[in-house]
Amino acid sequence: MFYISKMPKWVGKLFPGSIWELPQEKKTIFLTFDDGPHPLITPFVLDELRRYNAEATFFCIGKNVVENPIVFNRIIKEGHAIGNHTYNHLDGWKTDKTTYLQNILKAKKYINSNLFRPPYGRITRIQKNDLKMLNEPFKIVMWSVLSCDFDKNISPEQCCKMVLKNTNNGSLIVFHDSEKANERMRYALPIVLKYFSERGYLFKKISLET
Repeated sequence: MFYISKMPKWVGKLFPGSIWELPQEKKTIFLTFDDGPHPLITPFVLDELRRYNAEATFFCIGKNVVENPIVFNRIIKEGHAIGNHTYNHLDGWKTDKTTYLQNILKAKKYINSNLFRPPYGRITRIQKNDLKMLNEPFKIVMWSVLSCDFDKNISPEQCCKMVLKNTNNGSLIVFHDSEKANERMRYALPIVLKYFSERGYLFKKISLET
């Protein structure tokens, strides 16, 4: 499995039109969580965020929103942002543009947001243009720090270490509130929140105005 835990700045220049990081005047970090909501894992995340008065952005799968409406409503009620992660976690590189767009719009029926993150970070230029040509265009949000919590070949300690090492002001971090990532995310998230809170960082959500 190949991936980059810290995205080089040149990647954003090579693939313009997407958000890769959000530099700020104040010490600010943007936590994001993909693939939820999950009936047990997402509440753990929300409890940890509340302990540190931290905001986050949840890129939700439409199917999971339909199956877990109470958890989804809790995300919104507690002041976090939501984003679209397709209805069925589609891989844009393996999906034709019509099916991909229809799947995103299906998810939008349940996820009232114009923030979008492509599953696996895979989206074609044509698909990206389709999303930007809509009457209410999507803002495509990628990341600068990948926690790698989905990788069963790394330990929870390694996952945590990568996030601590690679995060700085304006970093856009990806965790997952999913069963596959659960062990590593549950270990790393509380440590990351504590570590950066003690150093004066704020945790903010993403908005269309960010």
